[in-house]
Amino acid sequence: MVYAAPVSVGKLAEIIAAMLDGKAKSVKIALGEVTVTVAASDYLAAAILLRDTEGCKFEQLLDLCGVDYSEYKDGLYDGLRYCVVSHLLSVSLNQRVRLKVYCPDDDFPVIDSVNAVWNSANWFEREAFDLFGIVFEGHNDLRRILTDYGFIGHPFRKDFPTSGYVEMRYDGEQKRVIYQPVTIEPREITPRVIREDNYGGLQ
Repeated sequence: MVYAAPVSVGKLAEIIAAMLDGKAKSVKIALGEVTVTVAASDYLAAAILLRDTEGCKFEQLLDLCGVDYSEYKDGLYDGLRYCVVSHLLSVSLNQRVRLKVYCPDDDFPVIDSVNAVWNSANWFEREAFDLFGIVFEGHNDLRRILTDYGFIGHPFRKDFPTSGYVEMRYDGEQKRVIYQPVTIEPREITPRVIREDNYGGLQ
């Protein structure tokens, strides 16, 4: 296999913007990396184009994760709360891109699965479903991967309580682990900050 010399980040952004031809909401460069944002309706088509088009050839998905912007969503893409972020690598062209898509419904976040495009998305999408509650339409085995059977809620959502909803303990009488409502009372933790008069200054 002959590996091509990587193009500049600016040139890569131009190639991607031209190739997506209106499907990209934005193509930005920050800290030497290209980030492409697409609408949910164009997500699957954009993924296939990024994988197959000459000059892109992003044949490997390195990572996929969910993001909950919560109250920080205002001022972001259409004020939507949940986002799916993928990191793609072209081994043959030695280049990378970040692909972002926002779920159109905050109450029931649903987005297309890219598991058929990159099979490495399988467990990543299951993790995002488990921890953020993002549903990947078309995924053939979408079930929890990290939390327990019957777990309530999605623990990486910003509004999920730190102590959770249920706790488990071993019951000596029943000789088994049991689940019960959380007995820990939530408390406000205010950090105690002590500053010297000339803190951080030169002596």
